[in-house]
Amino acid sequence: MTYPENAGWKGSAETSEDAAASIDCGRLQRMVLRTIRRAKRAGRTAEECAIALRLPRVSAQPRTSELKAKGLIFDSGRRRINRSSGRRAVVWVAKEYMA
Repeated sequence: MTYPENAGWKGSAETSEDAAASIDCGRLQRMVLRTIRRAKRAGRTAEECAIALRLPRVSAQPRTSELKAKGLIFDSGRRRINRSSGRRAVVWVAKEYMA
């Protein structure tokens, strides 16, 4: 299977491809989707998902791109500030909570 069913990678480095292959993408996608759904209309940023799930942000962030590609979550149009960077981040909402 290919992206978004499996983790993607960039470049030609075999280590990047090996790392992507080692990720249980489906499990992590389900975890991130569940935490976004629990937030209902308030949604969550990728960082908020990572904090709620006690995962590194680098494990949660790519899952939001995959879930978006699958049509399971959408950009709410809202932004919140990430604690770690102080930058604005997309607030993701599950498709059933989009108004």
